[in-house]
Parts: sequence; C-alpha cells; structure tokens
Amino acid sequence: MKDTFIISERDNVGVRLTDGDGIKAGHKFALCDIGEGEPVIKYGEIIGRATCDIKKGEWVHTHNLRSHLDENFEYTYDFRAQNLPREKAYFRGFRREGRRAGVRNDIYIIPTVGCVNNVCERIARAAMPLVGGNLSGIFPLSHQFGCSQLGEDLENIRTLLCAIARNPNASFVLFVGLGCENNSLEDIKKELEAENSDGHIAFFNAQEVEDEVEYGLSVLRGFAERAKAQTRENVDFSELCIGLKCGGSDGFSGLTANPLVGKVTDRIIARGGSAVLTEVPEMFGAEQLLMNKCETPQVFERYRSMIENFKKYYTDNGFPVYENPSPGNREGGITTLEEKSLGCVEKAGSTKIVDVLRYGDVVKKAGVSALDAPGNDLIAATALGAAGCQIVLFTTGRGTPFSTFVPTMKIASNDRIAAKKSGWIDFDAAGAEADSLLDLVERAANGEYTCKSEDFREIAFYKKGVTL
Repeated sequence: MKDTFIISERDNVGVRLTDGDGIKAGHKFALCDIGEGEPVIKYGEIIGRATCDIKKGEWVHTHNLRSHLDENFEYTYDFRAQNLPREKAYFRGFRREGRRAGVRNDIYIIPTVGCVNNVCERIARAAMPLVGGNLSGIFPLSHQFGCSQLGEDLENIRTLLCAIARNPNASFVLFVGLGCENNSLEDIKKELEAENSDGHIAFFNAQEVEDEVEYGLSVLRGFAERAKAQTRENVDFSELCIGLKCGGSDGFSGLTANPLVGKVTDRIIARGGSAVLTEVPEMFGAEQLLMNKCETPQVFERYRSMIENFKKYYTDNGFPVYENPSPGNREGGITTLEEKSLGCVEKAGSTKIVDVLRYGDVVKKAGVSALDAPGNDLIAATALGAAGCQIVLFTTGRGTPFSTFVPTMKIASNDRIAAKKSGWIDFDAAGAEADSLLDLVERAANGEYTCKSEDFREIAFYKKGVTL
C-alpha cells in the first residue's frame, strides 16, 4: 500500500504515511493479529509487548502497547560494524593552533556566573559595529549557573565553559566574572593557561573595573582586528566533527531524517571526519546494537558502564528508566522508549564506535564517539559543541527554533512540518537523498549560513545536585 511503510520484513507493525482508517500519519498499525503479551516488532526489533489482543489493521499505540525494557538486562559484546574505504576531501575552514579548524570565525563572551549575563549582553551589543569581514559574529553565551553549585555540578560547569572556549569556531574568547562566585575566574584561567600562549582568551572580573562595558569593549576591539585578518584555507575533512541530535521526534523520524543523517555520518567518517552521538536515555532499548559497534572490548566496557551509570542515576532518584517518550513524541506516533531509541540511533550510521566521552570531554579520535549527556535538547546540544563539534545536525518531526552555540541544522522528518515551520527548518528529509544533505553540510562548513537559527546562540548545563 502506498500510504504505508514497513521497515523490516521481521516487523509485525507498519507505519501510516497519511491519515486514514482512523489512524494518524506516523502512527503504527498491526500487520497481523498480535496476542496479548506478544512482542510488537518495528525496525526488526522488539519495541514493546501488547497489553491486549490486537487485530490485523488496528491502531497500535499507548492504549495497547507497553515497554518491555528490563532495567537488569545483561549486556554482551558481538562486534558488528562496517569499515568504510577512505575518501580524500577538504573544506574551507579557519585554522586554529592546537585545535581543529573552525567553520565560523566567532568571538564568544562567556560569563562565569549568571549574575553577569546582562553585562556580557551589553558588551556584545556595544561591540556589534565590530562585526564584519572575516569576523562572523560576537555572541554572549548566557546561562543561569556558576554560583551556589557544589561538588560535581560546580566541576561540570567549569569544565563545560572551558570546553566551549576550546571550540574551533571561536577565534577569540572573553570570560567575564563577577568576582565573588564559586566558579572563579582564576580557576578557569588556570585550566586554560597552557593553551592560551597566543592570548586568544582574555579574562576580567566586573567588580574589579570601573566601567565593565567599556573594559570589555576595549578587549574586543583588539580581538576583532585580529579575527578580521584571519582567512579560510583548504582543510582536510579529518578536522570536521558533527554532532548528532534529535528532538521533537515523531513516527517519521526513524524512517526519514535519522537514517538520512546516518548516511551522511558514514560519508563524513569515510572522509576521515568525526561524529558524536549523545542522548544516553534515548539509547535505552537500542544500546545493545550500539555496543556491538564498539571497535574493541575496552570501548564496549566503557560504553556499558556509561549506560549502566545513567540507569542508576534514574533509579537512585526514584524514576524508571523508561520515563520517556514525551507527550509530543506520543502525539507524533512514538509509543515506547525502545521505539524512540531504535529510531534515534539511526543517526550514527553503520560504522564503528571508536570512543566513549565523559560529559565535558573533547573528541580525540576520528570516527563515531558516544558522549555521556542527557536527552534534553539544549543540554545535549551544548555538550556536543563543547566536545568540539563545529556543526550539530538536529532532526525533528515536531519542529524547534533553538540553536546551541554552534550552527544547529534543523532537518525535518516530514513535509508538513518543513512547510509549516519554514522559518525554522533548514532541510526536508522526506524523500531526500544523502548527497543533498551532505552538500548542505559542506556548504555550512565552507562558511555559508545554511542554518536559519544561526543568529541565536544558547547554552545549558547538565545539573544533578544541590543548589544553595
């Protein structure tokens, strides 16, 4: 039937492509009778079990399907992944000393604490006339934390801010502190000291200067002059790293946008580049498939530990690991976390996982790395940028306008949201070929503003503990 889609010959449910027979587009229907307690199969994998008898042709959703996740599942390792032949390719980027090349030539203004957000924003507004030529933008990266956090949270905030400053899209960085916060400017300065021999990072506390806006502006004038003198050069594709993220997923995300991004991921890896997959809670139910792609038993063990630690984080706080999908996901046709995860991990393509990164780590190896971060869109996307990704590919079935602090490309899973939210969406994956999306990514890497949200830059942190 032209109005249905069946992913795998093993499946016992199909997906409606259009509204009909009382079933919305993106939602599932039974391809055969399914008895109570029997597995429901999509993507060739079990996505849950029937809670009652389901007749052939009936709608399959929350009223008759439940998760079958086992929080105590024992993982195994059986390597299964492709090795792709290497292709030689280049992009036009800004070379950085000791870092990957940048696809933008931005200046970041980073507050150490939320108390000086308005100071950073005022400095950025005053500096806007400096933008032009090869200086692509001056952006304040406001956030709400930096004081009254303790222990791991305080360490994570410091680590993330330093990692953001290392992103290759930033030619220069100005840190602005208040002067009395837990997340002290001196600690940040000390962490970045070894890599700041060229003076591309500057620091000051607002309490210690008479006019904080004029002081900040005086620093940016010098930065802007140096940034405008920088030019794009041919850079090997091995210096490109993309972040993989989905948000506001629907029943089409795992059919169109995510598999398409997976093909682009494979092409980038074949050219020697890197990709980072995160959203650990949205790997639950598909984690064994990813474990079997880990290139060595050592990588498998680190990946397994990441999954089990995240599950423990849920259960220690009294929540089941399957507290997902969101209301929007369900409205779009996704019923269980397994179903959501199996579609989510399609973004990683068919190649092996070469590394597992802690929250705040920077990418070290070419290939696909898994990053320890939650599923929240802005927190996860910030973590991807902090890991060194110059571009984030963000698939969505429901639409979202946000952008983290690096170009965030919105890839729609369906024609409807692409047309309705054309001011948000950069690419319609429905019926598209991988070459078209790869071309858009290459154009972004070469300096074209292909992301409609690029004028907006936001960051957020993964906070787990006490706020004083």
